[in-house]
Amino acid sequence: MMSSALLAIQSTNPIALTPNELWVINTFFYVIAAVGIVAALKMVTTKNVVHAALYLLVVLTVVAATYIVLGAEFAAATQVMVYIGAVMVLLLFGVMLTRAKIGDDGDLDYDSKWIGGLSAVSMFAVMGYSLWEAFGTDELPADMAVQRTGQVANSIFSQYIVPFEALSMLLLAALIGAVVVARRD
Repeated sequence: MMSSALLAIQSTNPIALTPNELWVINTFFYVIAAVGIVAALKMVTTKNVVHAALYLLVVLTVVAATYIVLGAEFAAATQVMVYIGAVMVLLLFGVMLTRAKIGDDGDLDYDSKWIGGLSAVSMFAVMGYSLWEAFGTDELPADMAVQRTGQVANSIFSQYIVPFEALSMLLLAALIGAVVVARRD
């Protein structure tokens, strides 16, 4: 027998979740959000380029897990295949091709780190204020219908085909540019 949480995820009809099921989903979200925040902070503060790439891998995995919690399996699968698979391989090839130092690099330290920290706190404050002004104390409905992969695919390949192809051309140009920059030496 399936639980109502599993039925809510698998059906296209909205089903209200019980408070226990909402508590489990919220707890899972907060755990993966905490892992994502720690990995993001470690990614921007580490002095090892390869470690930074691996922390980025953790952050991208957390984003995919968040998509799963939201019931967007197509977005999660795309996140895993495109960003975790392709972009991370491309990034690691870029690190290896540019002959970056693999170990700790003391030259990556910046004396005015406080400017970046102040910018991050300011951006967080502006985004938080904007979200509060836009949504206030509104609550998300617990009985939202899940959007299926077929629906997303139909909209991507019909309504959004031009932006989709433009993005693919942009990624191809970035790949060619990375190869040209790496081959100059």
